[in-house]
Amino acid sequence: MAAAAAQVLVSSLVLMMVAAAAATYSYPDQPTDYILLSRLYRRGPERAQCIGRNRKCRLMVLQCPWQCPDRKSTVQGKQSCFIDCSPKCEATCKRRKPNCRGYGSVCYDPRFVGGDGVMFYFHGMSDKDFAIVSDSSMQINAHFIGKRVQGRSRDFTWVQALGVMFGEDSRSLTVGAKKVGVWDDEVDQLVFTYKGEPVVVPAGANSVWTSDSGDVRVERIAETNSVELAVEGLLSASITVVPITERDNKIHKYELTRDDCFAHLDVQFKFFNLSSAVDGVLGQTYRPEFHNPVKVGVPMPIMGGEDRFQVSSLISADCKSCVFQAQAQAQAAASSTITDMGLRMEVATQCSSNSGSGGMMCRR
Repeated sequence: MAAAAAQVLVSSLVLMMVAAAAATYSYPDQPTDYILLSRLYRRGPERAQCIGRNRKCRLMVLQCPWQCPDRKSTVQGKQSCFIDCSPKCEATCKRRKPNCRGYGSVCYDPRFVGGDGVMFYFHGMSDKDFAIVSDSSMQINAHFIGKRVQGRSRDFTWVQALGVMFGEDSRSLTVGAKKVGVWDDEVDQLVFTYKGEPVVVPAGANSVWTSDSGDVRVERIAETNSVELAVEGLLSASITVVPITERDNKIHKYELTRDDCFAHLDVQFKFFNLSSAVDGVLGQTYRPEFHNPVKVGVPMPIMGGEDRFQVSSLISADCKSCVFQAQAQAQAAASSTITDMGLRMEVATQCSSNSGSGGMMCRR
């Protein structure tokens, strides 16, 4: 009884503080605008009370479904509970880590599953950047790392980093995997930037970083190496850093050495409000009229087009097929640096609109 009374008192104080802040500031409700409550049963589902300003959710108590009673799942592949106190106002089960067989996934070396459900490989080139999605409202690029084994005509490649550009002011968000020698699951290997500045997402499952404007969010979905990234109205992505294991090295004959396990990203995207003109390695497969040219049924269906999708940097939109249009500050020089534990990519571009192609031209 004493513990319950104390919790009620704490909840009341938090609500008073929220009300005081709301009188001064205006901000959009976030999914994590809640306080945790005690479980009704010892092993019962987690509960939370929403403390945002919208009338639909304010003060509402949400309880996780019995199918996924905890916000954090300790079992690989098991769904966890997602408490959402945005206007959705719900608690649902989600498989938070990427499903590499699901729509919108980019995994392995690298293997894509398109919006049309067709699986294909896009090899790209080592140390080059390619447009994964290019639309009028956003651009998503991928930085490829890799290794050329003697006797092979192409590189083994993996996606090491993603760069997202969006908005009329062409804001940028990047997430990448650090260069790692010996892999340790307990050590976080993710690095982030937002608008060219480093971002620190606190360690620990369910910790969240949100942009000042409230429309960009990065949430840790495990203690280390897994996050869910969201840009309001445009996309969400489950991202996990994984190494090349010794077993994979032997099976595929990558000939990797102990100084680099080629840590890379497994990703699954979900997109909102894509236009019918969307392009990019993955984006093109979401067009209504798209006919996938890869040979379905062969062991490794290959998607070509490296010349169409290559961009000059992680945060540029100057490929032949790019349709992203940066406004406002598109003519200004933009630069971004990611430097942390062996991951270093420097971008310096001078951009201008190109009315002929409907895109943006950037020169280093």
